[in-house]
Amino acid sequence: MNAKRMIRRFARAALVAAAAMGPAAAQETPPRPDPATFAGYFYIGGRYERVGDKTLMVGQMFVQSRRPVSVTQPWPLVLVHGISQTGVNFLGTPDGRPGWVQRFVEHGFAVYVVDQVGRGRSGTNPEVYGPYARYSARALEETYTAQEVYDLFPQARLHTQWPGGRGVQGNAAFDQFVASQVPYLASAQQTEELVDPALIALLEKIGPAVLVTHGQAGLFGWAVSDARPDLVKAHVAVEPNGPPFFDVRLRGGKDFYEKAGEGRARAYGITRVPLTYDPPVRSPEDLVVAQARAPTAEGRIRCWLQGDPVRRLPNLARVPALIVTAEASFRTPVDECTAAFLTQAGAKPDTLRLAEAGIHGNGHMMMLEKNSDQVADALIGWITARPR
Repeated sequence: MNAKRMIRRFARAALVAAAAMGPAAAQETPPRPDPATFAGYFYIGGRYERVGDKTLMVGQMFVQSRRPVSVTQPWPLVLVHGISQTGVNFLGTPDGRPGWVQRFVEHGFAVYVVDQVGRGRSGTNPEVYGPYARYSARALEETYTAQEVYDLFPQARLHTQWPGGRGVQGNAAFDQFVASQVPYLASAQQTEELVDPALIALLEKIGPAVLVTHGQAGLFGWAVSDARPDLVKAHVAVEPNGPPFFDVRLRGGKDFYEKAGEGRARAYGITRVPLTYDPPVRSPEDLVVAQARAPTAEGRIRCWLQGDPVRRLPNLARVPALIVTAEASFRTPVDECTAAFLTQAGAKPDTLRLAEAGIHGNGHMMMLEKNSDQVADALIGWITARPR
């Protein structure tokens, strides 16, 4: 049975089980009893640096661990959050339900959750890292929790899974979500340069693992997979940062997007840091960019891919990857471009469009939404279908 079929079977089985328990349970399978677990934390990386008249620790990354007493899965999971977030995203939902960490532990995985370097429990320090930025409540509504209100892209109106209704100010789950937001490094380039080596150091400490990245963290997942394909058993990229090369600005209407800003947002296609291309890329200008004449389907953007000569990504081709896309996310119109870029370069990732697996109404923050367990189960279905 191929991986896509396994994903669909796993996800649909969860939905059928919930439906059999009645309408109230149909959105989500009931949580299992909490298994006995071991939990802890540690810091990885870090070095002393003189800053003014003080000696400080810089570059360290917080890692929270949890595992069942009996680990039944061969590879641990490393969960990496996206922009403006912390590892709290995976610990629970804003309406008080168990999060993805719980679900993965129930299925026998050892789990490691990080806070990006320079953020959250890893330490916020403008003296060391420079300027920080923050999202406003309005930006969070538009992008993550209430896209159906703002209607900036074709799939926005399909959003139904935010807890308690529309995710706007005054919605209890939204208020909890806003409270969890933290400042993030204003320099995206610097963020990659700090987080990538910390994740590699973590894998060198714990051994080979499956990376589960969300949003911005997809950048780190590609870079770490490229640098250490021997340590990344698979990469589950939940709506990875994209599309390749350029950012887009969503504005609604028939022509719902435009290229944002001048120059390439991701110089190496899917990252800002260099990747191992064949033939080698000596500078970003070696990568020729060409935009497709038409989108692959209605409601999607025209992808920017490599023009001739097309270079390959041999290390990424060694790492099984899954790109997961929700039905009603701002990433829905662009994720297919990331998959097309990787396929063009010889990596051939699997894709999981949640709607095709019978999982409907999700936005980008799917791990926090009402059917978060069904989404986790779909990821587990793909991970456990991989060769061991």
